[in-house]
Amino acid sequence: MNQVLIDKVKDIFKEKFNRESYLYFSPGRINIIGEHVDYNDGFVMPAAIDKGVYYAIAPNGTDVLNFLSVDFDESYSTKLADIGPTDTWKNYVLSVVNQFVKAGVEVKGFDCVFVGDIPSGSGMSSSAAVEGGVAFALNEMFNQSKFSRKEMALLNQSAEHDYPNVMCGIMDQYANMNGKRDSVMLLDCKSVEHEYFPLQLSGYSLVLINSKVHHSLASSAYNERRQQCEEGLKLIGSKSGITSFRDIKSVDELATYKDLMSDIVYQRCLFVVGEIDRTQRAAKLLQNHDIKGLGELMFQTHEGLSKQYNVSCPELDFLVEQAKLSPDVIGARLMGGGFGGCTINIVADSSVSTFIEHTLNAYKNELGNVGEAYIVQTDDGTRKILQEAK
Repeated sequence: MNQVLIDKVKDIFKEKFNRESYLYFSPGRINIIGEHVDYNDGFVMPAAIDKGVYYAIAPNGTDVLNFLSVDFDESYSTKLADIGPTDTWKNYVLSVVNQFVKAGVEVKGFDCVFVGDIPSGSGMSSSAAVEGGVAFALNEMFNQSKFSRKEMALLNQSAEHDYPNVMCGIMDQYANMNGKRDSVMLLDCKSVEHEYFPLQLSGYSLVLINSKVHHSLASSAYNERRQQCEEGLKLIGSKSGITSFRDIKSVDELATYKDLMSDIVYQRCLFVVGEIDRTQRAAKLLQNHDIKGLGELMFQTHEGLSKQYNVSCPELDFLVEQAKLSPDVIGARLMGGGFGGCTINIVADSSVSTFIEHTLNAYKNELGNVGEAYIVQTDDGTRKILQEAK
């Protein structure tokens, strides 16, 4: 964790509200493989990471909610009775509060300051990190910790569907709550159950290259892709009774339904069926400590995201092509919703610095963009940092 940010959020709270607070850390996440299938009954392989959002929060004995986002340098206050959809980061925190109220929890007024070290638009799910810290704190302060981590993840997913109107799957919120250090999880997004796999990189590191671009298509295209997949599955079901992509066992089986749908819908379905298979194969490779085999699947996933699901962009494709040129990179792909953000790369420890320098230089020279690089490690899920600030 970032001790500088822990001290910062604690001190700002003390200065603004003149009292002590409870401190929480809510992590971002990476996803090794299994992209855009969490809302398609698939399997995903995420992990919480050592970057996230730090919270200082405490009840205030009133019916007013006071928020301060340090990163946006913006405050917001509202009475509990008046909460509703608004805009920007406020929708994420307020929607979580609303979900607790809808669940019958007697929420009372509180003060909240938060700051993060997840770069905006990077694909590390800052939204789930923002939601997770609020939910964990409210569960402790007003609900005697009655909600399990799974229940909080589902609540946060509903929160993101509601005020922000982002129809996300369960992966981000689930990884945020249930991450485990030095592990990834294979999450079954249909049953919402998971198992952990040790992430033994054996001489390799996880390096994220941030394209620092975020194309405007991202939010609308996400919901569009979801609708296209629903359309394809409905058409398949009309002839077969199939109600889940999980029940389509191979791309060859999917091909028998190709004439039922437009080519663009078929390509979306083709990616989903292939990605579900790749993620299950990835779990077996991890069991056998086959990191290089896992990396090859990551390259295949990027190809599918770029050519079948069409959520890549020239900047991300360039970064993955650069990774392919290095013999010390065994896997790379875009990570997250697409149209910008980060690529995730598995890079030999001995070459991390060289890889970062070469990639960022090539990116700037060829495309004129200044990127950023982060070396990340897996971490535990959302948690209290201290019992009480001293």
